Amino acid sequence: MNNLVIYKSSSLYDILKEISSDFNFKIEFIDEENKLNVKLKTLKNYLILSNKKYLDINDLIVLYDLPMNIFKLVEKINTEFLKLQYSKQSKIRLNDYIVDLNSREISSKTNKVKLTEKEIDTIMYLLNANKPVAIDELQKKIWNYQNEIESHTVETHIYRLRKKFLDIFNDNKFIISEKNGYKIE
Repeated sequence: MNNLVIYKSSSLYDILKEISSDFNFKIEFIDEENKLNVKLKTLKNYLILSNKKYLDINDLIVLYDLPMNIFKLVEKINTEFLKLQYSKQSKIRLNDYIVDLNSREISSKTNKVKLTEKEIDTIMYLLNANKPVAIDELQKKIWNYQNEIESHTVETHIYRLRKKFLDIFNDNKFIISEKNGYKIE
């Protein structure tokens, strides 16, 4: 369930509450920062609606142009919830990293690096396999190669990925080699 928290705007809350039976999100009013912080720790999918910009608040919709058509406002809220959902679905936690499938980036707390489409595909395939993956399986699934073709494409890509992780994140154990293939732990 999506949650709309209206922060420090009781009149806006009153207006939206009147028509809230048609919404696909829950509405709540909060007027104190500490209450807001406590509430946000318990919510998963939320947006905050306010008529002022607060620097330390994420997922905030600021209403600068008031008065506003209420139906346009509800449309804007629904659009923001869709964007939020899309953004959250594209980010995958992988050990100490966040993989962003939309921007094709992987980041740690301190660094981030752009990846190619094949690098993302390789990482995701290894991650979802939950077992070592043989070179010929990666050739077939990621590069659509036939087993009869001799190629060092997989080894080259794995080498380059490992080099990126070593250079950018100082991680030399991101992709592990085992006798029956590669894996990510």
